[in-house]
Amino acid sequence: MSYQADKRTVDGVETLHLADTANKVEVSICPSVGNIAYDMRVNSHPILMPPAHSLADWKNKPEWAGIPLLAPWANRLDDEWFWANGRHYRLNPEVTTIRRDPNGLAIHGLLLYAADWQVVKLQADSDGVESVSRLEFWRHPDWMAQFPFAHTIEMTYRLSAGVLEVRTTIHNESRDPMPLVIGFHPWYQLPDVSRDEWRVHLPVRMHYILSNKLIPTGETKPFELPTPVLLAGRQLDDVFGGVNGADGFWVEGRGRRLSVRFGPKFPIAVVYAPKDRGVICFEPMTGITNGFNLAHEGRYKDLQSIAPGASWSESFWVSASGF
Repeated sequence: MSYQADKRTVDGVETLHLADTANKVEVSICPSVGNIAYDMRVNSHPILMPPAHSLADWKNKPEWAGIPLLAPWANRLDDEWFWANGRHYRLNPEVTTIRRDPNGLAIHGLLLYAADWQVVKLQADSDGVESVSRLEFWRHPDWMAQFPFAHTIEMTYRLSAGVLEVRTTIHNESRDPMPLVIGFHPWYQLPDVSRDEWRVHLPVRMHYILSNKLIPTGETKPFELPTPVLLAGRQLDDVFGGVNGADGFWVEGRGRRLSVRFGPKFPIAVVYAPKDRGVICFEPMTGITNGFNLAHEGRYKDLQSIAPGASWSESFWVSASGF
């Protein structure tokens, strides 16, 4: 069988390993650090930014790497509260630590490096290999004190025909509709290719105008960058709408290409490419930054929600060629 799945202990940390040997693609996942896929290799080339140190060090002091989940809100809130279903909910920073951006705004939710994921499936068959992990948000009073919507998250990593699918399913177990502004912050790279040679394709139609605190104002303008755009001398930290998921994002250089395709329930993309690092983030989002509050103010019309007792599910796909 060309698909393989196994559990491994790396630096004393339990990990999951998925392999597509026919296409020479491997993915490693750490359930106890946010269920993050921290390594993806194509023909032995790492296309995700890995942890800077050993897995044991990373677990003790987590930092950006791989494909982290941003939930129950992605990116920033513009104040110490959010609106949902016409009600005003305050954050409770005295209950648990809340991540802050340089302006002191709450950012990236509560689950970035959560240790409570439980592996419920690890299986290979003739069509692919996958892991499924579950996080029961409702069991944690400290999280519920910040976001009082009982829910369970299931995350599936599936590797088939050389393509990694990341699928998220959320079950709303509360009595009210659950507003949905989640996303992922994957860190991609083209190893052995200088950033100055990277060309980027952005399949988007609109550009959200941001405040000086990187909060959308609700205004948009047409997408104006050339595509593909050469990254040399350019930094990106932008929110885009009108994503054409079927077309897909890509970055390429020296004949190597990394491609990312969003499912239709990820209509927003944050694209981050700092000038001083050889990484780029094509971030699939269910809604714009601060979407809860902008929707309440009437400045954002497309806020998604999950009905009581219902489920939501969507995927994005990662592949690479020329490695």
